[in-house]
Amino acid sequence: MGILKRAISKDASAVSMALDAADIVGEIEKIHKTSAVVTAALGRLSIAASMMGYGLKGKDDSITVKIDGGGPAGMLLAVSDGMGNVKSYVQNPVVEIPLNSIGKLDVAGAVGKDGTLTVAKDLGLKEPYCGMVPIVSGEIGEDIANYFVSSEQIPTVCGLGVLVNPDLSVNCAGGFLVQLLPFADENCISTIEKNVSKINSVTDLFKSGKTVEDIALSLLDGLEPNILDESNPVYKCDCSRERTEKILAGLNSEELEKLAAEQEVTEVCCHFCNKKYTFTPEEILSLKKI
Repeated sequence: MGILKRAISKDASAVSMALDAADIVGEIEKIHKTSAVVTAALGRLSIAASMMGYGLKGKDDSITVKIDGGGPAGMLLAVSDGMGNVKSYVQNPVVEIPLNSIGKLDVAGAVGKDGTLTVAKDLGLKEPYCGMVPIVSGEIGEDIANYFVSSEQIPTVCGLGVLVNPDLSVNCAGGFLVQLLPFADENCISTIEKNVSKINSVTDLFKSGKTVEDIALSLLDGLEPNILDESNPVYKCDCSRERTEKILAGLNSEELEKLAAEQEVTEVCCHFCNKKYTFTPEEILSLKKI
């Protein structure tokens, strides 16, 4: 499971959080059998979604973050609940491209830079809140920060990192968010800028032994921060046979009759966890609307 901690400055003008997501991203690699660069890309998006979802108030609230940049990985999607539990999907899990100019996994090359980042918040209202911004880098962290500034007018710094071992397992993974509230003064802003400038990379922080508490507090160093709350998010898919039946029941009678006639067994596979649900022709026909 992951470790997430959130901190707040003494005057409540700035909030930070940090997430150790090595276990979560490791689960992503096992489920989706991703290549190294896709593990890094989908891992980063999932880490961001987990931190963005953490703190949603309703037990059924969720946030969906999608990035589609026209790169070889195709569309990437991550969904989080209010505890930071996350599930994710990638259109093309195996992408093999050269390292980038500094010898790192080329996440931007896999994701692409010609497209959009979309955030949908389902807060139990009639319609979900949706925000969409152009991709600015394809590295995901900068794109998340740009979303907050452009769509929610919240000054934000987002750092994300995934280090993949030669055997494709996950060495370390995590991220941080720092956000300013409207009444943050110039001293607060300059202090956070100075703190962020000291960070080389997220993976270096975790490799050096820093904990999420260390990271969250260091981002607000000089502002007398305290730990606000914490969570232990996991990779969690909420699919079920009942939910799958509801999806199938949404098909019209002709489509259901065609499924029942053409296939001895109808198999439905969950994109998020690869669990398969099978239905006999009789079970398919029983879903017809009366």
